Amino acid sequence: MPRFLMLPVDVRIARLQDTLRRLEEDVPLLAMRVRDLSPEGRESATRFAAAIMGQARAELGRLLELRPPELEDGEPCEPAD
Repeated sequence: MPRFLMLPVDVRIARLQDTLRRLEEDVPLLAMRVRDLSPEGRESATRFAAAIMGQARAELGRLLELRPPELEDGEPCEPAD
């Protein structure tokens, strides 16, 4: 079993949120990096980046559904150190 599957859901959610934030922040830089490509190359790179972000959002949604319910006092469950 891959190691990342053994991480607690909250840790996986936090990592995926960070990855998604970085991908979204990179969109303007992607446009600069692909500007010298052919129109087809630019479109392909842009579609690929959009697909990766879409997959990350879908996985985040799935993980959020797996998140354990919060504790009675409103504190989220966190793994012990």
